[in-house]
Amino acid sequence: MPYFVYKIRQPFKQLEKIDAFPNFKEASAFAKSVRAGISAADNYAVKVIFAENELQAEDLLNQVREPEPMTGEDY
Repeated sequence: MPYFVYKIRQPFKQLEKIDAFPNFKEASAFAKSVRAGISAADNYAVKVIFAENELQAEDLLNQVREPEPMTGEDY
């Protein structure tokens, strides 16, 4: 499964696939280089997602994740 790199524009969470890579190391390095070029005025984030295809990647990026409950060890 490939690693997809997405640009996520706020506030409406518009997804734009930038590229896809066969391994995490390449995807991460690419995402970091894109993030380095982002200025404060730019209104987007760059995310790496592991998925079977673009449809699953976009579905995962659109899901709202609940925070994990805190345990006694987290305090």
